[in-house]
Amino acid sequence: MQVLPPEVLSPYIKHYLFLESAGDPHKTLRLFSDGNTGIVFLLEQVHLLTNHSQYLPSSFLYGQISNFQDLALTEQTSFVIVVFQPDGLYKLLGISARELKEQIVATQDVFGQPAKKLYDSLRYLKQLTEKVNALNTFFYELAIQRKSSSPTLLSAVLQHIAHHKGLVTVEQLVNYSGYTERHVERIFAEQVGLSPKKFGSIVQLHSFLKLLRHKTAETSLTAICYQSGYFDQSHLIRAFKKYTGITPSEYLNSTNRLAVNFMQFKNSPD
Repeated sequence: MQVLPPEVLSPYIKHYLFLESAGDPHKTLRLFSDGNTGIVFLLEQVHLLTNHSQYLPSSFLYGQISNFQDLALTEQTSFVIVVFQPDGLYKLLGISARELKEQIVATQDVFGQPAKKLYDSLRYLKQLTEKVNALNTFFYELAIQRKSSSPTLLSAVLQHIAHHKGLVTVEQLVNYSGYTERHVERIFAEQVGLSPKKFGSIVQLHSFLKLLRHKTAETSLTAICYQSGYFDQSHLIRAFKKYTGITPSEYLNSTNRLAVNFMQFKNSPD
């Protein structure tokens, strides 16, 4: 289930996700980039392992990821995922997105002891509304410590990219923002953790995924491929496999999707 934060937190947080997953160490969970960072809370004392058999903390923050990540879950559990805006974590904490790129960090190492109290609350509160209130309170107390949550020029640039479904060149962003290309690249690296070009390609991919999820029997894959700005199906499949490791058909037919960019394979992936 997806829950939106209150408006005062929307500059920082895109949404909260409340998910259930059956634990099966023989089945692969796969996470791929949606252009955002996030925090994961595992609400039962279970083990989540990376594809290198590394145990992850029960609560962790992840930065921008360039390639998909495979995970395994030993037992059934509930997840709470805080999905930040692309620049939300930078605005909330002032931490360089560049430093967090490709990183998984224990939440308590970033947010301190209050994060441990939040995790304990999420584990023991029963009602969804209680969990949402605990999350809102935690992040509101952080937000009011920031001097301003006013929209920045980067916020406008990110909205511009989203509005055009990722189909924006760096040159167009330079003209739109009034910044030099070097400055645009630097701000994206520092506050988002991705280059403008890569961020745009991820937005384009998720624009395609939105159309794919709502595709009717009468709509062809080729039609939504062109609608998403891909030259042809081979261009689409190359881009899709680059970020997800699978084809669009495999995404639709061979996975159980916990979230748009977080899925469990019905069988072991090739």
